[in-house]
Amino acid sequence: MTRAENPPLRILLAALGGEGGGVLMNWIVEAARNAGLVAQATSVPGVAQRTGSTSYYIEIAGKDAAGSVLSLVPMPGRVDVVVSSELVETARVMAAGFVSPGLTTLISSTARTYSTAEKIQLGDGRYSEDNVRRTAEALARDAYLLDLGQIAEDSATFVSATMFGALAGSGVLPWDIAASRAVLGEGRSATASRAGFDAAAQAVQDLRDAPAQVTAPAASDVPGDIAEVIRLGVERCADYQDAAYGQTFRAHADRLIAAADLSIPSAAHAVKEACRRLALWMAYEDIARVADLKTRPERFARIRAEAKMQPGQLMTVTEYLKPRAEEIADILPARLGARIMARVETGKGLPFLGRGIHVRSNGVAGYWMLRLMAGFRRIRRRSYRFAQEQAAIAEWLEAMDTALPRAPDFAEALAELPRVLKGYSDTLMRGKAAYARIMAGVVRPALASGQMSDAAPSLRRAIAAALADDSHAKLDETLGTQPAIPNLRSA
Repeated sequence: MTRAENPPLRILLAALGGEGGGVLMNWIVEAARNAGLVAQATSVPGVAQRTGSTSYYIEIAGKDAAGSVLSLVPMPGRVDVVVSSELVETARVMAAGFVSPGLTTLISSTARTYSTAEKIQLGDGRYSEDNVRRTAEALARDAYLLDLGQIAEDSATFVSATMFGALAGSGVLPWDIAASRAVLGEGRSATASRAGFDAAAQAVQDLRDAPAQVTAPAASDVPGDIAEVIRLGVERCADYQDAAYGQTFRAHADRLIAAADLSIPSAAHAVKEACRRLALWMAYEDIARVADLKTRPERFARIRAEAKMQPGQLMTVTEYLKPRAEEIADILPARLGARIMARVETGKGLPFLGRGIHVRSNGVAGYWMLRLMAGFRRIRRRSYRFAQEQAAIAEWLEAMDTALPRAPDFAEALAELPRVLKGYSDTLMRGKAAYARIMAGVVRPALASGQMSDAAPSLRRAIAAALADDSHAKLDETLGTQPAIPNLRSA
């Protein structure tokens, strides 16, 4: 090791496989040696996780350190700079103790690449991004959080270039930005790398130079985070149906706000989550919605961008569809849909359904077939499923209206109940069955007895059990009843 009074600069890079972390490491080492410094770097490939989590560790010492022994591995509490390409990778590094309040400059991309553990959950298995952000800001001496992935995409380069630019822009390296930029080389790829490098360096410099933000008193009694959820909900519902439907959502949200004392944290959280879940519920995916989304120009543009297609190249987008009688009934007028569902419940169904078909959505015939299906949006308000969903929403809103002023803890749990209504086909049917059982077994009895706060833990356990497995064995155990056979369409 070098002398304690003149320690090396210790840099830890956290990236995913395929992001160019090794290239970034080599750039840093080359720039250090060009500056006449001593540099040593090692890499540790991780196990398969989102194509492989990899760490790179670099120590950079002064010219007088020639012949000194530098460390091969980072030590908790002794890392000067951490640069991460992904937010949960940042959490992993912080959990390992490599970020210290009095020492570490943390530069992290806010981009997310979801892990397998997050994707396999029946419910929302995503890790809390807000928690990671708050922890980063609390743990690091200096924290620079920005979307390096988006900057890389905008510059048509890899995130390694934007990570290097952010590192150079932070001012922690013992050489100037121009010296870092010089090692990027020449040529077409280097031009894109320099563009990403420059954009990220400027973004971090802007964060460094920004004055401390002073939070001004809110002009409204509605907290900003709730107002933002409501704004997004109105936009989503208007896009889903029309402007009037967006205002219907707004009216429901205003009703929840009026029922709650937003100065109570649990009540404010209940309103926020209820508004978020309500927006998703009101914009449920039916055949018309799916067909509309699949034929939007921005979708084809996104596919072209993700495939990095060049001008003149041809693209074929093929959809796999397997319509069921239930999905056809959903978008038909209520009476006709009810008649079809009566056939389904007797095991008859409809002819020519249940078989998979392939449709080219960017071909003339396939595109116009999907646009015809999307046209059922115009009669959605008179459809079978719309009536079913609106009835369920009305009951849930009434329950929220009752719980918010009297038992905010119960309202918090009740706001999460629509989580079990997700997916499509058999998954949706099971979710509706679970929702009906929880309403009947927990929610309605609690409302009727007035013992809502006492029932809040039971409601939380029931929701967690419903999301735990497809068979609902844990829900059966939690509710203490035999599996019910409810009308799946009446949830």
